[in-house]
Amino acid sequence: MAGTSQTTPADRGGSQDDHSDPATEAFVAHRNLLFTVAYEMLGSATDAEDVLQETWLRWAGVDLDTVRNQRAYLVRITTRQALVRLRTLSRRREAYVGQWLPEPLLTAPDVAEDVELADSVSMAMLLVLETLAPTERAVFVLREVFDLEYGEIAEAVGKSPDAVRQIAHRARGHVAARRPRGVVSPAESRDALAAFQRALETGDLQSLLDLLAPDVVLLGDGGGVKQAVPRPIVGADKVGRLLAAGLPRIDGQVSVEPVQINGCPALIVRLDGEIDDVVAVRMDDGMITGLYIVRNPEKLSRVEQENAVSR
Repeated sequence: MAGTSQTTPADRGGSQDDHSDPATEAFVAHRNLLFTVAYEMLGSATDAEDVLQETWLRWAGVDLDTVRNQRAYLVRITTRQALVRLRTLSRRREAYVGQWLPEPLLTAPDVAEDVELADSVSMAMLLVLETLAPTERAVFVLREVFDLEYGEIAEAVGKSPDAVRQIAHRARGHVAARRPRGVVSPAESRDALAAFQRALETGDLQSLLDLLAPDVVLLGDGGGVKQAVPRPIVGADKVGRLLAAGLPRIDGQVSVEPVQINGCPALIVRLDGEIDDVVAVRMDDGMITGLYIVRNPEKLSRVEQENAVSR
C-alpha cells in the first residue's frame, strides 16, 4: 500500500505468487490496462500508481460471485478513483511553478505498433485531454480509447447512458478541434528529432529551424526545480532564438539518446551523464508544431526503464 513497505499486486507487474487467489489473478491480468486508464486520465504515472493501490484495496473486498465482468468492474473502480484524484490534481496544478507537462513514460517499441494506443498516450494528446473537464476526460478515454459501452461508462462516472452519449459527443468535438491534424508517421517524428539531436550535438540549428511551423509552440516543465521557460514560447523565430541561446550552455557536455516516449519517438538528453530532460514533439503536416521539454526531476523517474501500457 502507498506509504508502507507492503507489496501488493498493484505494485508489481507479475510474479509466481500472483495467481494465489482469483481476486489477485484478475487484478494482475488487467493491471497494465488499469494503469493506462488511470495514466490517460491523470497524465501522471505516480498518481496512476496510487490509483491502482486504491483500486486494489477496493477490489480485494469485492464478492467475486456478484461480478459478471471483472474487466469492466475493475475499470469502473479505477475510473472512480482517478476522478477523485483528478479533481485534487486540478487544484494542485493551479499552484504548480511554471508550465505543467505530463509525466513522460519510456515505452516498449511494440506500443507504437498500436497506432490508436500510441496516439492516446502521446504527449500531444495528453495535453489535449488536459483541456477537458474531469468527467469529459473519463468518458472520452473510456469510449474512444478502450471502447467501453455507454452503459459501462455510465456506471463508472455516475451518469445516465443518455448523458454519457452527450458528454462523449461534446468531448469528441473538443478533442477533434485540438488534436494533431492527420496521422503522423513515426518516421516524420524521428526525422524531426534527429534534426534536434544534430542541433544539440553540433550547434547547427538550420535543419531544425527548417522543420519549425510558423506557429510552433515550445513548452518547458521544470517544476520550479530546474530552469525552464515560464510560459509558452510561440512562433518559429522566437523558438529558434531560444534554442540558439541555449546551445552554448550545453556544448561539449551533452549526450542524446533516441527513445520511445509515450509510444512515440523522443529524445533523452543527458548532461554529464545525468538525465537532464526529455524532448518530445507534436507534428502537423510534416512540420513541428509543438516542442515539449520536461526537466522536472520528479517527472523523469519513468524514463529509466520501460513501462507497460495496454488497451
